[in-house]
Amino acid sequence: MRPRDLALAVAVTAAWGVNFVMIDTGLALFPPLMFNALRFTLAAFPAVFLVGRPQVPWRWVIAVGLALGVTKFSLLFAGMAAGMPAGLSSLVLQSQAVFTVLYAVLLLRERPRAQQVAGLAVAFAGIVVVGSRMGSDLGAFLLIIGAAAAWGLSNIATRKASPPDTLRFMVWVSAVASGPLILLTLVIEGPSRDAAALAHLSLKPVLALAYVVVVATLAGFGGWGCLIRRYGAATVAPFSMLVPIFGIAAGALMLGERVHPVDVAGGVLVIGGVLLGLVRYAPVARNRPLPSRPDRAVGR
Repeated sequence: MRPRDLALAVAVTAAWGVNFVMIDTGLALFPPLMFNALRFTLAAFPAVFLVGRPQVPWRWVIAVGLALGVTKFSLLFAGMAAGMPAGLSSLVLQSQAVFTVLYAVLLLRERPRAQQVAGLAVAFAGIVVVGSRMGSDLGAFLLIIGAAAAWGLSNIATRKASPPDTLRFMVWVSAVASGPLILLTLVIEGPSRDAAALAHLSLKPVLALAYVVVVATLAGFGGWGCLIRRYGAATVAPFSMLVPIFGIAAGALMLGERVHPVDVAGGVLVIGGVLLGLVRYAPVARNRPLPSRPDRAVGR
């Protein structure tokens, strides 16, 4: 990977790690469903009128919009609003790798390699370690696990779609998610609660919303898609393991979140297990004896 593209991969993962702090900042004012609705509505409009039609079948745009935009991020925002720390959320969300492989086995009839199974078992053990100390925050922790499960489902749909232009695809996914999210926030959180949030707008949550829309969604997925087109998913995917590292660091530095030793141990297991499942080892060529050659006749 060229140095410029390597820097882009690190920059995107850093932006996604800091994004969890921005979500936490936005949730201080906005109710979670409203914040999610604003995020995808602003990511879709007016960009949807500029990028052209999606280059994949509509069923995959709708599937990813519902699984990723409506379900995954609503559960993530709800879990963080319920008390899940930003840094820890970025770590627990990596359990999506476990769900992605499970869905691939159940829905696509794929057969995982033994190395993948071992890696996912290690990652699952790390999630159990983190969950073991949640106590009264267990409900918030389970909401993040639900978000990871929905993300895994959207990964399968995205794999089937194989969009040639990730930025265009994400704009249309955002447009699909926008309508259901607006309806959900009006029905569940209520117009009065949404109106109260808008009446108390201040600079920090507005900047947080702008960051989530422009940097994390449009620029982040656009850059990530460019890297995948150049180098392939197998090369780019391991960089996503930097997200919880940046997320935990940003949570500690910007929000004063305490890094618990149990979380560190669980994080090492999660990240190590996912990376173990991603790495492919090339078969070692065995030394074969050279074919014997008959001696040349001498003095004939």
